[in-house]
Amino acid sequence: MLIVLACLFVPVSLLTVWVHDIVLDNDRYVSTVAPLASDPAVEAAAVHRITEAAGARIDGAQVTADLAKWLESQGLPPRVGAAVKSLGPQLDSAADQAVSKVAARFVSSRAFEQIWTQANRTAHQSVVRALTGKGRGPVGVDDGTVTLDVGAAVETVKQDLVKAGLSPAEKIPEVDKQMVLFQSGELKKIRNAVRLLDLAGNWLPVLTVLLATAGVLLARRRRRALVVTALCAAAACLLVAIALAVVRRTYLDQLPEQVQSPAAAAAIFDTLVRFLRVSLRTAMVLGVVVALGAYLSGAGRLPRAVRGRSERAADSTVRWGAAHGVRTASAGSWVLARRRALTLGALLALALVFALWNHPTVLTVLLLVLILLAVLAVLALLAAGGRAGEGTGRPADPGDR
Repeated sequence: MLIVLACLFVPVSLLTVWVHDIVLDNDRYVSTVAPLASDPAVEAAAVHRITEAAGARIDGAQVTADLAKWLESQGLPPRVGAAVKSLGPQLDSAADQAVSKVAARFVSSRAFEQIWTQANRTAHQSVVRALTGKGRGPVGVDDGTVTLDVGAAVETVKQDLVKAGLSPAEKIPEVDKQMVLFQSGELKKIRNAVRLLDLAGNWLPVLTVLLATAGVLLARRRRRALVVTALCAAAACLLVAIALAVVRRTYLDQLPEQVQSPAAAAAIFDTLVRFLRVSLRTAMVLGVVVALGAYLSGAGRLPRAVRGRSERAADSTVRWGAAHGVRTASAGSWVLARRRALTLGALLALALVFALWNHPTVLTVLLLVLILLAVLAVLALLAAGGRAGEGTGRPADPGDR
């Protein structure tokens, strides 16, 4: 029962950490989404949205009609006036291209990154307030829709258009245009879930470790219990990762019409859940590594064969070193007498490093495994040197090198 609860709590604990570190922490959220300002899909969506919000239009039909009337008053044939009038749509298109060009140049600038960061900071404060009732922010969450205000960007583009010589841009009014980032009718349920995760976030990871430890210690076959616990925890994380992929697909398939760029929505979703995905992968790799280590330390035929081959390799290395004048001296005998305690100490030290590591990743796990293997190899060589000293029938000479 304890092991089952621990395995179920592992992915939930990762969710609580994600909620604390990304969803409800304003500074970390902003640092997470800041790189999106240079994402191609987000830039393209922002250019389209800003251009649409600016709404700068030259009345091409009116301009060409006035010009045709003036030309006719100067005695030109009516067909010339008709030809001039037909240029109205091209004039409108040229104005649209000018607005889009200026908007694209602005979106790729440092100014847009600053506006993006500040807008996300403000919006996130409002989302946190909506989800938890804590904090304050001018941007609200209305009927399950989370939006990002691009009004400041529109104003900047307006000024750039005026400077570029497109005087009709002066008539662009102040707008409060929103880019829809998220919309869901389940926001109330999400709010309750976030509150629960927020309350559980301080103690659930610790409780999970305690449950797993107690379950393994109370089991009759502790090594097998550790293997089962590690593999089941990894499997639970795998199921959550699969569910997250399904949620992503469902979310993108059900985007509201206000979201004009599914690619940008996908980039935003992937960025927000990136830490959660990394945590799930790390937990899966860690579970497999722990299970494999516990299995190889057991009494089965394959573990005994692996350990026997390792010991023989260490003995061969020590004999080769002795033939070339390299000996372990008294260190070998000391390690041989305390090898089990030293191995356990190395495991506990690396476990403590992993526990204190800020946001460990798969590479962190692999790095710690390599360090552990190196430590175990050194202990095996020293222990083999101690056995070699005992085999000579005399104590290892402290002066040997």
